[in-house]
Amino acid sequence: MASPALRHKIFPGPKNILEFSIGDNYQLATLLRPRPILKSWLPPLTAPGSSESARPKRPGPIYDDRNFSDNLKKLDHYRKSPNGSRMPEDLTDEQAHTLAAEGKTVVWIDGGLHATEVVATHQLIEIAYQLLSRKDPETIRILDNVIILLTQVNPDGQELVSNWYMREPKPEKRSLEGVPILYEKYAGHDNNRDFFMLNLKETQNIGRQLFVEWIPQIMYNHHQAGPAGSILAGPPYRDPFNYVFDPLIITSIDAVGAAMNNRLNIEGKPGYTHARAPASLPGITEDYVPLPTFTI
Repeated sequence: MASPALRHKIFPGPKNILEFSIGDNYQLATLLRPRPILKSWLPPLTAPGSSESARPKRPGPIYDDRNFSDNLKKLDHYRKSPNGSRMPEDLTDEQAHTLAAEGKTVVWIDGGLHATEVVATHQLIEIAYQLLSRKDPETIRILDNVIILLTQVNPDGQELVSNWYMREPKPEKRSLEGVPILYEKYAGHDNNRDFFMLNLKETQNIGRQLFVEWIPQIMYNHHQAGPAGSILAGPPYRDPFNYVFDPLIITSIDAVGAAMNNRLNIEGKPGYTHARAPASLPGITEDYVPLPTFTI
């Protein structure tokens, strides 16, 4: 989010700080290197908590900078508006429609859950830059109507994995193999298996944001990679889905996945395939929370 004084500023791309573009071969960013970029792009925000190694986790809300002041003034209002849908049985139809009209859609996009899945981590930097720097009508429309929470959910892992990878001076010899330390201090790779206990600080912080502070309508949990031969995977998920889910959850997720797949086809970007995970196990298959989510 840019300050009003920076409304017409051309945002410096990641390459200006990192000295490489996101996606370049043999290049990974540590947690600390992009921080100057994010500080110049986004306002100061209170971190929702720290990792097990005391690194802050900062979800950054992205808004259209034309409405910067208005959005900040109404931040608490927008945060609370979706919460009315937490108990829809307690709302009248009129109240539900009022909440929908007054609020903004909240979309959570995270990365870095499994730290060796490095594309998921680095897409956060690129998405923030693209959303803030592009001035096309579609992007402006999205920022007018959507609060996007970009969150690095395993900062310890990014720092450890990127440092391990970049330690080799010769790029062709760099490898993610043999990281000597757990890249989540206690759980290692499968930190999402903590969804039902919330033992880890990371899981506690994420759960607080997802189920208390924001209640996003879409929680987009990035993984890497899809099945062999594909570029990425996403909804619809395999049947059967968990019987405790409202069918609207499943059909809505399928609809979003179909829209993504259709857009990729329109842009001539093949390689999208259906996620191999079933929607029957709450939380275990893909994420921290008891809902099936998208996988890249």
